[in-house]
Amino acid sequence: MTATRVVIADDQELVRVGFRLILERAGFDVVGEAGDGAQAIALVRETKPDVVLMDIRMPVLDGIEATRAIVAESPATRVLALTTFDLDDYVYAAVRAGASGFLLKDVTPEDLVHATHVVARGDAMLAPAVTARLLQRFTVPVAPSVELTDRESEVARLVARGLSNADIAGRLYLSEATVKTYVSRLLTRLGLRDRVQLAVLAYETGLVRVGDPA
Repeated sequence: MTATRVVIADDQELVRVGFRLILERAGFDVVGEAGDGAQAIALVRETKPDVVLMDIRMPVLDGIEATRAIVAESPATRVLALTTFDLDDYVYAAVRAGASGFLLKDVTPEDLVHATHVVARGDAMLAPAVTARLLQRFTVPVAPSVELTDRESEVARLVARGLSNADIAGRLYLSEATVKTYVSRLLTRLGLRDRVQLAVLAYETGLVRVGDPA
């Protein structure tokens, strides 16, 4: 089985070295490091990684513009944004640009490895509390462009709350395979890339609101 290929983009060398050590010990293949967004784009073109760990704030070209370019040029490459609590506006912009999730830069080694695995297999990394705060703060409700069934709406709400397919299956008394089918159908019908974009849409359309029960 081929190891997951990762590019690390961060303007702090110590962060890159630390993340590289953690990921390589976990069996990932770190194929390159970038100190700014322009370098990250060039590395992705050269190495075709599965995942890019992307710092949001970097010189030359920031992580938001780099994410937008990478997602457009290399749809198979997933971007995991790196941030801190006080950069919510940047994280939301990165998600809208196509990032499949985000991590705080003080993430534990275990969570870094888990998140990279999750994103590499095509899922999205949602930290429920942080995701909810971001979307509540930055989204403006709009009318949905596609009418969803009651069950599809339920699934979309729970995805937006950060629940996994297994958690949703337990909540709705469905099989995990059925939930996976619902999520795939939602992404296709709504023209979305992954669960992060589905969560954004759920807040934007009012399916999930501030203060709703989990």
